[in-house]
Amino acid sequence: MVEQIETVIIGAGQAGSATSYVLKQHGKDHIILEKSGKPANAWRDERWDSFTFVSPNWTFLLPGGEYDGSDPDGFMDRNELVGRFDKYAETNQLPITYHTQVTSVQTEDHSGYIVETPDKVYHARNVVAATGWFQQGKTLPFGDKIPPSILQVHSSRYRNPQSLPAGAVLVIGSGQSGAQITEELYQSGRKVFLATGVAPHSPRRYRGKDLFNWLFDSGFVNQTFEQLRFGGRDFAAPMICGKNGGHALNLHKFCHDGVILLGHALDIVDGKLILAPDLKQNLGMADGAQKMILQRIDEYIQRNGMDAPLEDPPTLMDGYQAPEITSLDLNAEGISTVIWASGYHYDSSIFKFPFLDQFGIPKAPFGVSSYPGLYFVGMPFLPWLSTGFLAGVTKTTGVVVDRIIGNKGTQSSS
Repeated sequence: MVEQIETVIIGAGQAGSATSYVLKQHGKDHIILEKSGKPANAWRDERWDSFTFVSPNWTFLLPGGEYDGSDPDGFMDRNELVGRFDKYAETNQLPITYHTQVTSVQTEDHSGYIVETPDKVYHARNVVAATGWFQQGKTLPFGDKIPPSILQVHSSRYRNPQSLPAGAVLVIGSGQSGAQITEELYQSGRKVFLATGVAPHSPRRYRGKDLFNWLFDSGFVNQTFEQLRFGGRDFAAPMICGKNGGHALNLHKFCHDGVILLGHALDIVDGKLILAPDLKQNLGMADGAQKMILQRIDEYIQRNGMDAPLEDPPTLMDGYQAPEITSLDLNAEGISTVIWASGYHYDSSIFKFPFLDQFGIPKAPFGVSSYPGLYFVGMPFLPWLSTGFLAGVTKTTGVVVDRIIGNKGTQSSS
Protein backbone atom coordinates (compact mmCIF):
# COMPACT_ATOMS: atom_id res chain seq x y z
CA MET A 1 0.00 0.00 0.00
CA VAL A 2 1.18 3.51 -0.83
CA GLU A 3 -0.14 6.67 0.80
CA GLN A 4 0.56 10.28 -0.11
CA ILE A 5 0.86 12.62 2.85
CA GLU A 6 2.36 16.02 3.42
CA THR A 7 4.35 15.26 6.58
CA VAL A 8 5.45 12.10 8.35
CA ILE A 9 6.64 12.41 11.96
CA ILE A 10 8.70 9.47 13.19
CA GLY A 11 8.16 8.92 16.92
CA ALA A 12 5.39 9.86 19.38
CA GLY A 13 7.61 11.01 22.22
CA GLN A 14 7.80 14.54 23.54
CA ALA A 15 9.15 16.13 20.37
CA GLY A 16 6.98 14.21 17.91
CA SER A 17 3.86 14.90 19.95
CA ALA A 18 4.72 18.60 20.29
CA THR A 19 5.36 18.95 16.56
CA SER A 20 2.10 17.21 15.76
CA TYR A 21 0.18 19.49 18.12
CA VAL A 22 1.49 22.64 16.44
CA LEU A 23 0.95 21.26 12.93
CA LYS A 24 -2.61 20.40 13.87
CA GLN A 25 -3.18 23.97 15.12
CA HIS A 26 -2.26 25.10 11.61
CA GLY A 27 -4.46 22.49 9.94
CA LYS A 28 -1.53 20.74 8.26
CA ASP A 29 -1.89 17.17 7.01
CA HIS A 30 0.43 14.79 8.85
CA ILE A 31 0.79 11.45 10.62
CA ILE A 32 2.93 10.17 13.50
CA LEU A 33 4.40 6.69 13.07
CA GLU A 34 5.18 5.13 16.46
CA LYS A 35 6.82 1.72 16.87
CA SER A 36 5.28 0.98 20.28
CA GLY A 37 1.67 0.76 21.41
CA LYS A 38 1.49 4.05 23.34
CA PRO A 39 3.12 7.50 23.27
CA ALA A 40 6.33 8.32 25.15
CA ASN A 41 7.72 4.79 24.89
CA ALA A 42 11.16 5.74 26.25
CA TRP A 43 9.70 7.22 29.43
CA ARG A 44 7.16 4.41 29.79
CA ASP A 45 9.10 1.24 29.00
CA GLU A 46 12.77 2.16 29.26
CA ARG A 47 12.89 3.45 32.83
CA TRP A 48 12.95 1.52 36.10
CA ASP A 49 9.94 1.15 38.38
CA SER A 50 10.90 3.86 40.88
CA PHE A 51 12.07 6.33 38.24
CA THR A 52 11.24 9.94 39.00
CA PHE A 53 11.52 12.90 36.64
CA VAL A 54 14.95 14.45 37.26
CA SER A 55 13.82 17.90 36.07
CA PRO A 56 11.34 19.92 38.16
CA ASN A 57 7.73 19.60 37.08
CA TRP A 58 7.68 23.16 35.68
CA THR A 59 9.98 21.99 32.88
CA PHE A 60 7.15 19.87 31.41
CA LEU A 61 6.41 22.39 28.67
CA LEU A 62 4.66 20.59 25.84
CA PRO A 63 2.83 23.27 23.83
CA GLY A 64 -0.79 23.26 24.91
CA GLY A 65 0.01 20.73 27.64
CA GLU A 66 2.22 22.64 30.05
CA TYR A 67 2.40 21.42 33.65
CA ASP A 68 -0.63 22.75 35.52
CA GLY A 69 -0.39 20.86 38.80
CA SER A 70 0.07 22.11 42.35
CA ASP A 71 3.75 21.23 42.72
CA PRO A 72 5.78 22.94 39.97
CA ASP A 73 9.03 22.55 41.91
CA GLY A 74 8.43 18.88 42.69
CA PHE A 75 9.34 15.80 40.66
CA MET A 76 6.61 13.61 39.20
CA ASP A 77 7.03 9.85 39.14
CA ARG A 78 7.03 7.78 35.98
CA ASN A 79 3.31 6.96 36.13
CA GLU A 80 2.29 10.61 36.33
CA LEU A 81 4.74 11.52 33.60
CA VAL A 82 3.49 8.99 31.06
CA GLY A 83 -0.09 9.72 32.09
CA ARG A 84 0.42 13.30 30.99
CA PHE A 85 1.67 12.12 27.60
CA ASP A 86 -1.36 9.82 27.25
CA LYS A 87 -3.71 12.68 28.09
CA TYR A 88 -1.91 15.01 25.67
CA ALA A 89 -2.29 12.58 22.77
CA GLU A 90 -5.91 11.78 23.59
CA THR A 91 -7.10 15.32 24.34
CA ASN A 92 -5.55 16.73 21.18
CA GLN A 93 -6.47 13.69 19.06
CA LEU A 94 -2.97 13.46 17.66
CA PRO A 95 -2.89 11.34 14.47
CA ILE A 96 -0.68 8.55 15.82
CA THR A 97 -0.41 5.18 14.11
CA TYR A 98 0.92 2.73 16.70
CA HIS A 99 2.89 -0.50 16.28
CA THR A 100 4.47 0.89 13.14
CA GLN A 101 8.23 0.61 12.75
CA VAL A 102 9.84 2.81 10.10
CA THR A 103 12.40 0.71 8.26
CA SER A 104 13.69 3.13 5.65
CA VAL A 105 13.66 6.79 4.67
CA GLN A 106 14.91 7.65 1.19
CA THR A 107 14.91 10.79 -0.91
CA GLU A 108 12.64 10.86 -3.93
CA ASP A 109 14.13 12.92 -6.78
CA HIS A 110 14.13 16.15 -4.74
CA SER A 111 10.33 16.01 -4.49
CA GLY A 112 10.07 14.48 -1.05
CA TYR A 113 10.74 11.24 0.75
CA ILE A 114 9.79 7.58 0.62
CA VAL A 115 9.08 6.33 4.13
CA GLU A 116 8.80 2.55 4.35
CA THR A 117 7.13 0.46 7.06
CA PRO A 118 6.39 -3.29 7.01
CA ASP A 119 2.77 -2.67 5.94
CA LYS A 120 2.76 0.57 4.00
CA VAL A 121 4.89 3.03 2.05
CA TYR A 122 4.37 6.76 2.53
CA HIS A 123 5.32 9.39 -0.03
CA ALA A 124 5.88 12.50 2.07
CA ARG A 125 6.87 16.02 1.25
CA ASN A 126 8.36 16.41 4.74
CA VAL A 127 9.85 14.03 7.27
CA VAL A 128 10.32 15.02 10.90
CA ALA A 129 12.63 12.68 12.80
CA ALA A 130 11.56 12.69 16.45
CA THR A 131 13.15 9.42 17.49
CA GLY A 132 15.22 10.94 20.27
CA TRP A 133 18.88 10.80 21.21
CA PHE A 134 18.68 7.71 23.45
CA GLN A 135 17.81 4.87 21.12
CA GLN A 136 20.04 1.82 21.40
CA GLY A 137 21.51 0.83 24.75
CA LYS A 138 25.29 0.77 24.58
CA THR A 139 27.48 -1.98 25.96
CA LEU A 140 31.24 -2.32 25.73
CA PRO A 141 32.97 -4.75 23.35
CA PHE A 142 34.04 -7.16 26.10
CA GLY A 143 30.46 -7.93 27.10
CA ASP A 144 30.52 -11.29 25.34
CA LYS A 145 33.45 -12.36 27.57
CA ILE A 146 31.43 -12.05 30.77
CA PRO A 147 30.69 -15.55 32.15
CA PRO A 148 27.27 -16.78 30.96
CA SER A 149 26.20 -17.44 34.56
CA ILE A 150 26.11 -13.67 35.14
CA LEU A 151 23.00 -11.76 34.04
CA GLN A 152 23.68 -8.74 31.83
CA VAL A 153 21.05 -6.02 31.51
CA HIS A 154 21.16 -2.50 30.11
CA SER A 155 19.94 0.29 32.39
CA SER A 156 16.94 0.77 30.07
CA ARG A 157 15.83 -2.80 30.94
CA TYR A 158 16.50 -2.66 34.68
CA ARG A 159 13.29 -2.56 36.74
CA ASN A 160 14.02 -3.07 40.47
CA PRO A 161 16.41 -4.88 42.83
CA GLN A 162 13.95 -7.73 43.36
CA SER A 163 13.99 -8.60 39.66
CA LEU A 164 17.71 -9.41 39.78
CA PRO A 165 19.23 -12.70 40.95
CA ALA A 166 20.63 -12.75 44.47
CA GLY A 167 24.20 -11.56 44.80
CA ALA A 168 26.38 -8.53 44.24
CA VAL A 169 25.85 -6.18 41.29
CA LEU A 170 28.40 -4.51 39.02
CA VAL A 171 27.14 -1.24 37.52
CA ILE A 172 29.20 0.03 34.59
CA GLY A 173 28.77 3.78 34.20
CA SER A 174 28.15 6.55 36.73
CA GLY A 175 26.00 8.99 34.77
CA GLN A 176 22.49 9.87 35.92
CA SER A 177 21.04 6.41 35.30
CA GLY A 178 24.00 4.49 36.69
CA ALA A 179 24.15 6.68 39.80
CA GLN A 180 20.40 6.43 40.49
CA ILE A 181 20.39 2.66 40.02
CA THR A 182 23.48 2.29 42.21
CA GLU A 183 21.79 4.22 45.01
CA GLU A 184 18.63 2.13 44.79
CA LEU A 185 20.61 -1.12 44.81
CA TYR A 186 22.83 -0.42 47.79
CA GLN A 187 19.96 1.09 49.78
CA SER A 188 18.08 -2.18 49.18
CA GLY A 189 20.95 -4.09 50.80
CA ARG A 190 22.87 -5.15 47.71
CA LYS A 191 26.64 -5.10 47.54
CA VAL A 192 27.46 -2.84 44.60
CA PHE A 193 30.59 -2.32 42.53
CA LEU A 194 30.51 0.84 40.39
CA ALA A 195 32.82 1.35 37.40
CA THR A 196 32.90 5.12 37.26
CA GLY A 197 32.97 7.73 34.52
CA VAL A 198 33.29 11.50 34.70
CA ALA A 199 29.70 12.73 35.09
CA PRO A 200 29.72 15.90 37.24
CA HIS A 201 28.87 16.09 40.88
CA SER A 202 26.40 18.83 41.69
CA PRO A 203 24.17 19.94 44.57
CA ARG A 204 20.45 19.51 43.87
CA ARG A 205 19.80 23.00 45.24
CA TYR A 206 22.24 25.88 45.34
CA ARG A 207 21.93 29.41 46.66
CA GLY A 208 18.19 29.13 47.14
CA LYS A 209 17.13 27.50 43.88
CA ASP A 210 17.02 24.11 42.22
CA LEU A 211 19.97 23.44 39.95
CA PHE A 212 17.69 23.33 36.88
CA ASN A 213 16.39 26.83 37.59
CA TRP A 214 19.92 28.18 37.63
CA LEU A 215 20.98 26.26 34.52
CA PHE A 216 18.06 27.69 32.56
CA ASP A 217 18.17 31.19 34.04
CA SER A 218 21.91 31.58 33.52
CA GLY A 219 21.84 30.31 29.95
CA PHE A 220 24.04 27.31 30.77
CA VAL A 221 21.71 25.01 28.82
CA ASN A 222 21.98 27.28 25.78
CA GLN A 223 25.49 26.13 24.99
CA THR A 224 26.61 24.13 21.99
CA PHE A 225 28.25 20.72 22.00
CA GLU A 226 31.69 22.24 21.51
CA GLN A 227 31.17 24.73 24.36
CA LEU A 228 30.17 21.98 26.77
CA ARG A 229 33.12 19.70 26.19
CA PHE A 230 34.97 19.65 29.51
CA GLY A 231 38.63 18.65 29.51
CA GLY A 232 38.23 17.20 26.02
CA ARG A 233 35.33 14.97 27.15
CA ASP A 234 31.79 15.01 25.88
CA PHE A 235 29.14 16.60 28.08
CA ALA A 236 27.59 14.41 30.77
CA ALA A 237 24.57 15.44 32.83
CA PRO A 238 25.14 16.08 36.55
CA MET A 239 24.44 13.26 39.01
CA ILE A 240 21.14 14.39 40.52
CA CYS A 241 17.86 12.66 41.23
CA GLY A 242 14.19 13.59 41.62
CA LYS A 243 13.34 10.75 44.00
CA ASN A 244 12.07 11.57 47.51
CA GLY A 245 11.75 15.27 46.76
CA GLY A 246 14.98 15.51 44.78
CA HIS A 247 18.56 15.17 45.98
CA ALA A 248 22.15 15.12 44.82
CA LEU A 249 24.06 11.93 44.04
CA ASN A 250 27.75 11.80 44.81
CA LEU A 251 30.45 9.17 44.32
CA HIS A 252 32.15 10.16 47.55
CA LYS A 253 28.93 9.51 49.48
CA PHE A 254 28.51 6.22 47.66
CA CYS A 255 31.99 5.24 48.84
CA HIS A 256 31.17 6.32 52.40
CA ASP A 257 28.00 4.18 52.27
CA GLY A 258 29.88 1.07 51.15
CA VAL A 259 29.82 1.09 47.35
CA ILE A 260 33.10 -0.20 45.91
CA LEU A 261 34.26 2.44 43.42
CA LEU A 262 36.28 1.40 40.38
CA GLY A 263 37.93 3.12 37.45
CA HIS A 264 36.86 2.71 33.83
CA ALA A 265 36.07 -0.88 32.82
CA LEU A 266 38.44 -2.02 30.05
CA ASP A 267 38.15 -5.76 29.40
CA ILE A 268 37.39 -9.21 30.72
CA VAL A 269 40.30 -11.66 30.94
CA ASP A 270 39.74 -15.17 32.37
CA GLY A 271 36.61 -14.04 34.19
CA LYS A 272 38.32 -11.03 35.70
CA LEU A 273 37.29 -7.45 35.00
CA ILE A 274 40.30 -5.36 34.00
CA LEU A 275 40.04 -1.76 35.16
CA ALA A 276 41.92 1.42 34.36
CA PRO A 277 43.76 2.90 37.37
CA ASP A 278 41.88 6.16 36.91
CA LEU A 279 39.36 6.26 39.77
CA LYS A 280 41.02 9.30 41.35
CA GLN A 281 41.14 11.01 37.95
CA ASN A 282 37.43 10.33 37.41
CA LEU A 283 36.61 11.75 40.83
CA GLY A 284 38.71 14.81 40.04
CA MET A 285 36.86 15.33 36.76
CA ALA A 286 33.47 15.00 38.51
CA ASP A 287 34.49 17.44 41.24
CA GLY A 288 36.07 19.84 38.72
CA ALA A 289 32.95 19.90 36.54
CA GLN A 290 30.89 20.79 39.61
CA LYS A 291 33.18 23.74 40.31
CA MET A 292 32.77 24.91 36.71
CA ILE A 293 28.96 24.70 36.86
CA LEU A 294 28.71 26.49 40.20
CA GLN A 295 31.20 29.16 39.13
CA ARG A 296 29.02 29.97 36.14
CA ILE A 297 25.98 30.27 38.41
CA ASP A 298 27.92 32.49 40.84
CA GLU A 299 28.99 34.77 37.99
CA TYR A 300 25.40 35.02 36.74
CA ILE A 301 24.17 35.98 40.23
CA GLN A 302 26.89 38.61 40.63
CA ARG A 303 26.40 40.01 37.14
CA ASN A 304 22.69 40.51 37.77
CA GLY A 305 23.00 41.78 41.36
CA MET A 306 20.70 39.05 42.64
CA ASP A 307 19.90 38.46 46.30
CA ALA A 308 21.11 34.89 46.65
CA PRO A 309 23.26 34.29 49.74
CA LEU A 310 26.63 32.67 49.19
CA GLU A 311 26.72 28.95 49.81
CA ASP A 312 29.52 26.41 50.03
CA PRO A 313 28.45 23.01 48.68
CA PRO A 314 29.29 20.05 50.93
CA THR A 315 32.90 18.96 50.53
CA LEU A 316 33.10 15.17 50.30
CA MET A 317 36.45 13.43 49.86
CA ASP A 318 35.84 9.77 50.79
CA GLY A 319 36.40 8.48 47.27
CA TYR A 320 39.99 9.66 47.18
CA GLN A 321 40.77 7.24 50.02
CA ALA A 322 39.38 4.23 48.12
CA PRO A 323 41.91 1.67 46.84
CA GLU A 324 42.70 1.69 43.12
CA ILE A 325 41.47 -1.72 41.98
CA THR A 326 42.78 -2.85 38.59
CA SER A 327 41.44 -6.41 38.48
CA LEU A 328 38.18 -7.83 39.82
CA ASP A 329 37.29 -11.54 39.89
CA LEU A 330 33.55 -11.48 39.16
CA ASN A 331 32.78 -14.95 40.51
CA ALA A 332 34.96 -14.62 43.59
CA GLU A 333 33.19 -11.36 44.46
CA GLY A 334 29.78 -13.01 44.14
CA ILE A 335 28.69 -10.74 41.27
CA SER A 336 25.53 -12.17 39.74
CA THR A 337 24.46 -9.18 37.62
CA VAL A 338 26.13 -6.62 35.39
CA ILE A 339 24.08 -3.49 34.66
CA TRP A 340 25.28 -1.54 31.65
CA ALA A 341 24.72 2.16 32.36
CA SER A 342 27.15 3.11 29.64
CA GLY A 343 24.88 5.26 27.54
CA TYR A 344 23.21 4.96 24.17
CA HIS A 345 23.93 4.95 20.47
CA TYR A 346 22.01 7.24 18.13
CA ASP A 347 20.65 4.97 15.40
CA SER A 348 20.60 6.65 11.98
CA SER A 349 20.33 3.41 9.99
CA ILE A 350 16.81 4.03 8.65
CA PHE A 351 18.07 7.04 6.72
CA LYS A 352 19.70 6.03 3.46
CA PHE A 353 21.75 9.19 3.06
CA PRO A 354 24.38 10.95 5.20
CA PHE A 355 23.42 13.74 7.59
CA LEU A 356 25.60 13.43 10.73
CA ASP A 357 28.47 15.74 11.65
CA GLN A 358 31.85 14.69 13.06
CA PHE A 359 30.35 14.33 16.54
CA GLY A 360 27.51 12.08 15.36
CA ILE A 361 24.91 14.86 15.68
CA PRO A 362 22.52 15.65 12.81
CA LYS A 363 23.66 18.64 10.77
CA ALA A 364 20.40 20.46 11.40
CA PRO A 365 20.68 23.68 13.42
CA PHE A 366 17.28 24.52 14.89
CA GLY A 367 16.12 21.19 13.48
CA VAL A 368 16.43 22.24 9.82
CA SER A 369 18.70 19.99 7.77
CA SER A 370 20.33 20.76 4.44
CA TYR A 371 17.90 18.32 2.80
CA PRO A 372 14.71 20.21 1.88
CA GLY A 373 11.82 18.92 3.96
CA LEU A 374 13.94 16.86 6.39
CA TYR A 375 13.84 17.96 10.03
CA PHE A 376 15.05 16.76 13.43
CA VAL A 377 13.37 17.61 16.74
CA GLY A 378 13.83 16.64 20.37
CA MET A 379 17.59 16.21 20.24
CA PRO A 380 20.21 18.12 22.21
CA PHE A 381 22.68 20.42 20.47
CA LEU A 382 20.39 21.51 17.65
CA PRO A 383 22.12 23.81 18.32
CA TRP A 384 22.01 23.87 22.14
CA LEU A 385 21.82 21.41 24.98
CA SER A 386 18.32 22.70 25.85
CA THR A 387 16.78 21.53 22.57
CA GLY A 388 16.86 18.00 23.98
CA PHE A 389 14.88 18.88 27.13
CA LEU A 390 11.12 18.94 27.58
CA ALA A 391 11.55 22.55 28.63
CA GLY A 392 13.31 23.36 25.38
CA VAL A 393 11.42 21.23 22.89
CA THR A 394 9.61 24.22 21.36
CA LYS A 395 12.93 25.85 20.42
CA THR A 396 13.13 23.56 17.41
CA THR A 397 9.51 22.54 16.87
CA GLY A 398 8.49 26.16 16.31
CA VAL A 399 11.14 26.69 13.64
CA VAL A 400 10.39 23.35 11.98
CA VAL A 401 6.64 23.98 11.80
CA ASP A 402 7.25 27.46 10.40
CA ARG A 403 9.27 25.89 7.60
CA ILE A 404 6.62 23.27 6.92
CA ILE A 405 3.77 25.77 6.71
CA GLY A 406 5.79 27.97 4.38
CA ASN A 407 7.14 30.62 6.71
CA LYS A 408 10.86 31.15 6.85
CA GLY A 409 11.22 30.33 10.55
CA THR A 410 13.14 32.24 13.16
CA GLN A 411 16.60 31.12 14.18
CA SER A 412 17.08 33.30 17.23
CA SER A 413 18.60 32.65 20.62
CA SER A 414 15.37 33.42 22.44
